[in-house]
Amino acid sequence: MSVNQQTVEETKAQIRGLVNEIAALAKSGATAEEFYPELLSRIITALAAAGGAIWLLDDDRQLKLQYQINAEPSILARDTDDSVRHSRLISRAANAGQSVLVPPYSGTTDGDAEGNPTRYLLVLGALAHDGHKDGLIEVFQRPDTAPETQRGYLRFLEQMCSLAAEWLRSQKLQTLGDRQTLWQQADSFARAAHESLDLKETAYIVANEGRRLIGCDRVSVAIKKGYKCKVEAISGQDTIENRSNIVAALNKLATRVCAAGEPLFHDGSTEDLPPQIEEALEDYVDQSYGRNIAVLPLREPQRKLGSEEETGAAGEIDRDDAHRGEVIGALIVEQIETDIPRQIFRQRCDLVYEHGTRAIANSQAHSNLFLMPVWRTLGRATWILRARTLPKTLGITALIVAGILGLTFIDKDFNLSAEGHLEPTERRQVFAAIDGEVVKVLVQRNSVVEKGQLLVELRNPEIDIQLEELQGQLNATKAERAKVFSQIYGQLEPADKIALTGQLSELDIKLITLAKKLELQMKRREQLFIKSPIDGVVTTWDVEETLRSRPIMTGQVLMEVADLTKPYSLKLELPEKREGHLDKFVQKTKETESLQVTYILATDPTMDPLDATLPMDSISNRAESHEEHGAIIEMEAMPDQEPLMKLTPSPGASVIAKIHCGRKPSGFVFFHEIIEWLYKFFF
Repeated sequence: MSVNQQTVEETKAQIRGLVNEIAALAKSGATAEEFYPELLSRIITALAAAGGAIWLLDDDRQLKLQYQINAEPSILARDTDDSVRHSRLISRAANAGQSVLVPPYSGTTDGDAEGNPTRYLLVLGALAHDGHKDGLIEVFQRPDTAPETQRGYLRFLEQMCSLAAEWLRSQKLQTLGDRQTLWQQADSFARAAHESLDLKETAYIVANEGRRLIGCDRVSVAIKKGYKCKVEAISGQDTIENRSNIVAALNKLATRVCAAGEPLFHDGSTEDLPPQIEEALEDYVDQSYGRNIAVLPLREPQRKLGSEEETGAAGEIDRDDAHRGEVIGALIVEQIETDIPRQIFRQRCDLVYEHGTRAIANSQAHSNLFLMPVWRTLGRATWILRARTLPKTLGITALIVAGILGLTFIDKDFNLSAEGHLEPTERRQVFAAIDGEVVKVLVQRNSVVEKGQLLVELRNPEIDIQLEELQGQLNATKAERAKVFSQIYGQLEPADKIALTGQLSELDIKLITLAKKLELQMKRREQLFIKSPIDGVVTTWDVEETLRSRPIMTGQVLMEVADLTKPYSLKLELPEKREGHLDKFVQKTKETESLQVTYILATDPTMDPLDATLPMDSISNRAESHEEHGAIIEMEAMPDQEPLMKLTPSPGASVIAKIHCGRKPSGFVFFHEIIEWLYKFFF
């Protein structure tokens, strides 16, 4: 394949990828702010165009610019000849639903002159769906291309316009769906608000469902008790902390507004407000940072007689006629940031107010009946004594009694759960006997090693320097001794010979000292070559990556070598809170030298339990701290080796064990932890 053919294929593949991206974007449900830039940028990239614009028709069939990239400034300006000619051109194409190519500097010259005043070839693609014309997409393309290529631009843009039209269609359907959803939410809110007669439950329903219906940040319901209002429900909160500053400020604001008896709509300005309400409002705004706050006093609906009908409807409330009864609480609606128009916001607040005030008034009237909690409880309980349910009640009671007797008198094995791990009994930790830097790591995890085999080679420049210095001192001392020795046998006075003999003795002693120091340094140097202490297998993970080229301190553990052919031991960790049961069992069975243990590997919980023996002398007498379980008691059990070896466990494998501590009543076995917790909680 030639270079030009390869380039063409790559370009086609790139364009196909952009088309697929545009198709996916059209089906993604993106918003207009997200869709238009992404769509236009990909079209321009696919066509290698200079720029483009997206125009949509409004309700008056006038084109409005939605988004543009590198559009000619002359056609975007207002009331210029170029912009007017261009506007007439694209308006005619959009209203006609035509996709056309317009050469640069072309057009008509009559009274309604229209045309292309730019130096670019205009590629206009019409946006339309289901016979409805939506607008067009305009692309500014280079004019120096073949006619066939230009027609290819137009076909590609028409394909993209069809995808964009599908997105516009889905947006219109979504708008209609939003309206339908609003009415469904209103119906759902009305049903939910009147469903319960419990005052607290009704308040929570009004707060939470009202917030969803209004589309605000928070809705609160305050109930008037005496001369004060108390917040009973806040949307999105299961509990209310009445001592918090924000709740106290909200109680104060609701009390002041209810005392005034008039609704309060706050959008940032506190002018013309009574001083008492202004003070409470500013205090609450400082706490909640709310931008729009509406406090609506809830009034008990007037009970009318005869055939008179209550005025006011959902969303349109005449408060002078419909709700002039006693104030029973307040509905507080808050919005920090909102895109909802003020009129729609107030209509939705009125809708929630209309149903909420009636539901709360009915619940409050029902809850205020004399001894209502008692009557409600008795009413719920009487069904168990009715003739039709009496046999079931007696049967269930008999089953409960039988269950209690069974839990009391039927014994069950009592086991204490413990966690632990398997470890070979023959294992050694390999540590550094001297400081140094790792030069070579000669083994990996699972490497089989022999006793005395070199594992790690270290380097310590200080030892090499000291060896060189000692060797130099030794050689210099030997040379000096040879010189003194030769002088003794020369022509010297007796006194000089005596002095040289003493000097020779000193040099001999120095030679012995230097030789010992050199021997010690050589032994230290040998410690840089770390060898295996036993025959076995390296069990440490990723030894080379952990140690390579790293400085090592004296006593630092480098790896672990274990003989996997030797028996395994079971290291167990029993939480200290369960030690009391173990001690009681041991005291009852003083002659017992060991306990029975069953365990399973954590890697295979479905396996058959294996057996182990726990010697009494292997149980630690003191508790150790543990990150997860707090304090623990360490112990070591010896598992049966033959079935364990068939599983070829890894060193350090986690296990879940049960220590058998005799038999106890079933109820105690099942619920002893709950019983212990109750004892700790109350005593």
